[in-house]
Amino acid sequence: MGKAFDSIASGLRQAVEHAKGKGAGVKVYSPVPVDVAGVRQRIGMTQEQFAARFGVSVATLRHWERGDRHPAGPALVLLNLIDRDPLAVLQALQ
Repeated sequence: MGKAFDSIASGLRQAVEHAKGKGAGVKVYSPVPVDVAGVRQRIGMTQEQFAARFGVSVATLRHWERGDRHPAGPALVLLNLIDRDPLAVLQALQ
């Protein structure tokens, strides 16, 4: 077809391999689901305090806790960190 097509096709193949965790030296981190209410209660914060401290809206937090929605992407990574070592996250955010 042409150089541009070949370049785009190659880039797409690399992106797919990366997404599958098969790229050179790539390790894909897949965060596990988190019991958001449990984490929040364990560190002794109200919904308002938790939302303000970690940069999410109270409405979003409530949806997560009710199970209407599920955290994903960076929010889920942050929640995993909070779950594992809340003091370290709180210190990093000071």
